[in-house]
Amino acid sequence: MLNVLRLEQLPGQQSMLVFHALARMGFEGLVIVSPNVPLASIGYFQDATKEIDLEYCKQAKIPVMRREVGGGATYLDRNQIFYQLIWQKGNSQFPTRIKDVFPYLSQPAVDTYGDFGIQTMFRPENDIITKDHRKIAGEGGGDIGDSMVFVGGILMDFDYVTMSKILKVPDEKFRDKIHKSMEENLTTMKRELGFAPEREEVVTSLVGNFEKLIGTLKPITLTQDTIDKMIELERWFTSDAFLYKKTPRIPKGVKIREGVEVLYSTYKARGGLIRTAQEIKENMIETIHISGDFQFYPKSELSDLQERLNKTKRKERDIISKIEDFYEKHKIESPGVEPEDVTEAIMEAK
Repeated sequence: MLNVLRLEQLPGQQSMLVFHALARMGFEGLVIVSPNVPLASIGYFQDATKEIDLEYCKQAKIPVMRREVGGGATYLDRNQIFYQLIWQKGNSQFPTRIKDVFPYLSQPAVDTYGDFGIQTMFRPENDIITKDHRKIAGEGGGDIGDSMVFVGGILMDFDYVTMSKILKVPDEKFRDKIHKSMEENLTTMKRELGFAPEREEVVTSLVGNFEKLIGTLKPITLTQDTIDKMIELERWFTSDAFLYKKTPRIPKGVKIREGVEVLYSTYKARGGLIRTAQEIKENMIETIHISGDFQFYPKSELSDLQERLNKTKRKERDIISKIEDFYEKHKIESPGVEPEDVTEAIMEAK
């Protein structure tokens, strides 16, 4: 039998650290939690300096945290109810392929919205949308040690203004466009119903719908061992080494000398944004860094893919051949991001 840990509100980063700790401790089950202090969170494969306005977050005293699952930058606060499902790799109760995990485990959230009269559906690769095609939940997932995790959030309400401020943008006019676009394309229970339901009602519905899918859940409480593990992880998760890992230092494409240059690209695939930073020497990839808001499993293999692409001729057929071989050999899953997309992202750099 799987467990359920129904938490109220935890200090901002603790609401995310809890599933990272439990995944390392062999926990299997569901966690329900909300942050009582706002925070900004970026996906595992993202570059903090490119995605988040770090200066604004510092001034507004909004902590920034990198999580160990994919997805994009987002703003988290007490108006969101997060569901975090954790299970051991190889547990036959859950799909083995990432692309099957998302639609399967999205159903409880879809049913919960339905319990309150909001018709929704799963949209590949990791969104839940209303019948008007507005996003009402985003989800992420991946591997942490010997565990798999799937996370998402019920949007009771949302602070569009702050979300638009935490994002890194080229200028304020662009920020206004982001704000307007979010209000048009992202909705909440409050907007759909005219009011926000009681949190406990939503939690009860959500847990019940998960039980319909994965069986009865045994209620447990937060143990001191888990709290100690969260405190231990917090030191690493809040360190510059983790938050800024592999951050390119050069802000734009730069010619170093004739035949040697550093190039950057941004490419939008169906499954998310792909960024590359490439050191090119005589039309050969010397080194490459790949980041973005996509899903990539197993996540540790992305660094190996980058290594595999070193010393590759910057020709499309050479690059895609290596990436396809790597995907097949390492059984890579990156929903909505195919080898062709990674190749396109690399070739986009000019």
